[in-house]
Amino acid sequence: MAKQNTVFKDAFNRCLALLADTAGLPSEPELGNLLGVSRTTVRSILTRLEELGLIAWNKREKTVLRQPKAEDYYPEDETDSLSAIIERSFMRRILAGGAEPGMQINELEIARDIGIGTTSVREFLIRFSRFGLIEKRPNSHWVLKGFTRQFALELTEVREMFELRSAASFAALPMEHPAWIDLSRIEAVHHEILADIDDRYMEFSELDERFHLLVHKSSANRFIVDFYDIIAIVFHYHYQWNKTNARQRNARAMEEHLDYIAALRSRDPSRVETACRRHLRSARETLLQSII
Repeated sequence: MAKQNTVFKDAFNRCLALLADTAGLPSEPELGNLLGVSRTTVRSILTRLEELGLIAWNKREKTVLRQPKAEDYYPEDETDSLSAIIERSFMRRILAGGAEPGMQINELEIARDIGIGTTSVREFLIRFSRFGLIEKRPNSHWVLKGFTRQFALELTEVREMFELRSAASFAALPMEHPAWIDLSRIEAVHHEILADIDDRYMEFSELDERFHLLVHKSSANRFIVDFYDIIAIVFHYHYQWNKTNARQRNARAMEEHLDYIAALRSRDPSRVETACRRHLRSARETLLQSII
């Protein structure tokens, strides 16, 4: 159950929401389709619902006994969205295969690996394929087309336009906006990792993703936030493709982040733009080096 734990908790929380609208839950296959998980995970969810006294489960009948309370839910920090779980499994496979063009990706294997339905995996891969990095083949197979230099240059060009716009929006947020609290938390983690950089430099990739996603969200533009998925996958996993000088490179990027954060706090548009451009230029150089 360990590898499915976050899948189970996320699906369980979503299943609790279904209880509000019904006197009884549908069949196991229907529930699996609704939640995007496997039959095994559905049974684990039903067992848990029965243990908590939320349902009476007698073979095909699943009668709702009470409405869920706040304490029935798993904490948010213990659950991951289904797309985040699929993305991690997808990237693990690409990294294990050396991210070589022509590499085969099997949606059935990904679904089996994380205990979810193939429909959810297929939806993720279709969404990802619009960027031209993977291509559909018959029989649930996909092929990696490769991360070329040209792709990287096009991606960085769009990233820079979107992030400059988002950074300007962030600096203009009212001081009572919760994003400033999130920024303080992220800033504190930067200092913690830098204080123990020799042992913790590999944690930078995840921290980088958190920081840039926070900046992009401030744009309040659904297209910018949606585009962030491809940025995260290409930019942030490339730290794992190219391990040369990873410690020094990650330390420098964190120092750039701290300058960027200080610029955001200053709310000075020209200072924000300068810090943002400097960091994005470094990120572009690192990405191009990893592809070469």
